[in-house]
Amino acid sequence: MTTTRLALALSDSCPEGDFLVIGARGGDDLSPLDPAHTRIRQGHFPDHNALAARGFLVAPAVEGRFDGALVILPRAKAEARARIADAASRLVPGAALWIDGQKTDGIDSMLRELRLLAPVDEVHSKAHGKIFRVTVPAGDWLPEDWTARAREVVPGFVTRPGVFSADGIDPGSAMLAAALPDRMPTRVVDLGAGWGWLSAQALARPGIEAIHLVEADHAALESARDNILDPRAQFHWADAREFTLREPVNGVIMNPPFHDGRMADPRIGADFIAAAARLLTGAGRLWMVANRHLPYETALAQHFAQVTELRGDNRFKVIEATGAGRNASRNPVRKARR
Repeated sequence: MTTTRLALALSDSCPEGDFLVIGARGGDDLSPLDPAHTRIRQGHFPDHNALAARGFLVAPAVEGRFDGALVILPRAKAEARARIADAASRLVPGAALWIDGQKTDGIDSMLRELRLLAPVDEVHSKAHGKIFRVTVPAGDWLPEDWTARAREVVPGFVTRPGVFSADGIDPGSAMLAAALPDRMPTRVVDLGAGWGWLSAQALARPGIEAIHLVEADHAALESARDNILDPRAQFHWADAREFTLREPVNGVIMNPPFHDGRMADPRIGADFIAAAARLLTGAGRLWMVANRHLPYETALAQHFAQVTELRGDNRFKVIEATGAGRNASRNPVRKARR
């Protein structure tokens, strides 16, 4: 989608000078752009790596000035505004700032907002979305609250625009935290750690000597660094599905995602389960929470000898699994007695 609109807007020619792109995904066709003069800001680890493999200069944050920019809108409006503010701050007055997005990601409302703030033209509609050009005005033309800032959402915890559950504690994570044992294993991995709330709850229990927070979203991981100052915590910007350690651990906690953009994909959670099994010792334990409807029981049975539903309701289920790497259980997930 992005590619066809971008090619339409740029008439298949590269912009002159250095060009900034914020939010490109790994599979986006950026053929109108010259990789030698293009910098991409992408904080999602798999997309970052995919773009870098294609020859682009990619980083989770960028500095410097540019002659033009493209912002691809995300789903979260606060993050969309923050991306636009970041791009605009790196452009000289008169430069072209292109905004691209799907209708489902709010491109129409963003077009209306920006028309009230700056000159807008070159509006192109294609593939259920739009791309348009903003000519950057002189001075401070965007509202101050568009700039990305960490904000406290619960006492002692900050988040950043666009991270998962940015407005507060995810109820699934809260249910999982309540189900964790009174004493935790010594070596723990939090796969998909987000902004660190679940790891902090685990660290509040006795037992942990080291906990590894693994998160693909760079902004979420930076929030986790702000939120957890405990020296036992180690932070890894990585794809949890591929994460490895030299030595196995004896505990994994996780609230795995199940969306890629707007598309639901339960295979992501199944890959998290496989990763947890690889990380654990045979005697280690996995604690995870998932939406009730997600069919993870088959994947759990493939990788763990014993699988137990500890608690749940009509929305979520908390599961404990043990015996990683042993013969898969032939029995269905059993429920713990209340």
